[in-house]
Amino acid sequence: MQDCVLVRVYGERTELLVDRENEVRNFQLLRAHGCAPKLYCTFQNGLCYEYMRGMALGPEHIREPRLFSLSADVPKVEVLEQELAWLKEHLSQLDSPVVFCHNDLLCKNIIYDSTKGHVRFIDYEYAGYNYQAFDIGNHFNEFAGVNEVDYCWYPGRDTQLQWLRYYLQAQKGMAVTPREVERLYVQVNKFALASHFFWALWALIQNQFSTIEFDFLRYAVIRFHQYFKVKPQVSALEMPK
Repeated sequence: MQDCVLVRVYGERTELLVDRENEVRNFQLLRAHGCAPKLYCTFQNGLCYEYMRGMALGPEHIREPRLFSLSADVPKVEVLEQELAWLKEHLSQLDSPVVFCHNDLLCKNIIYDSTKGHVRFIDYEYAGYNYQAFDIGNHFNEFAGVNEVDYCWYPGRDTQLQWLRYYLQAQKGMAVTPREVERLYVQVNKFALASHFFWALWALIQNQFSTIEFDFLRYAVIRFHQYFKVKPQVSALEMPK
């Protein structure tokens, strides 16, 4: 496998959702910091980059604590506009820091190399600056899977606190307080709502233009349903004093 390269061809009309020039810049930036494979070339509708040895994770893998330290009823437009306004007002008050985010940490974008004991992220088409809590909340939502979505696998409080403690300690390089972990826990679960909202809208657009054999409309309905289901309990979470 040492001579392998990976060629990725963009999906039909995905330029409506993804800034491809920005994707290449992100790729080059991440490579410069040792966080991405080598980018060999780009072409009009795709790119070619270094093959990364390892296993693309599945939902059953990202639930394993040993990896923590490594890494069709569609709402009416009026309802969506109201929810978008609510999200903007509510989430802007949380003071989540803006950082460089992957923004699409589904399982298959995480490569685990068991020989080296580390994980790497791939596919940077949605990468960019965003709220820290969005990236983590979005990742937690992906515990439910994509093809067979089951939100009973959304990580519970204890699992999240363990994961978030590892994250903060790696970020700060020191021990963190329970208050710091609890604060991030509240931010993450509230921003997970924005993740549901974003990917539901994304799926509606894909349903119109994508040629991939996937039921995007069904997926949009699932994400909207989960958004409205968890919104009341998530809205009730309070930041620690």
